[in-house]
Amino acid sequence: MSDRETKGQPDPKLLELLVCPLTKASLRYDRDAQELVSEKAQLAYPIRDGIPILLASEARSLEG
Repeated sequence: MSDRETKGQPDPKLLELLVCPLTKASLRYDRDAQELVSEKAQLAYPIRDGIPILLASEARSLEG
């Protein structure tokens, strides 16, 4: 297991491939919040133990 995996950091190559499941737009990685942010959908998807959880039901709304 690499140092990145043990620290819960997602693989940078994987992050380049991921898109928002609702809009298919690119995602921005927020390292501090451990989230993938979809500006277009106004949602932030959590990253848990280095695994992006790309489910709308798990996402946090950026609106309001």
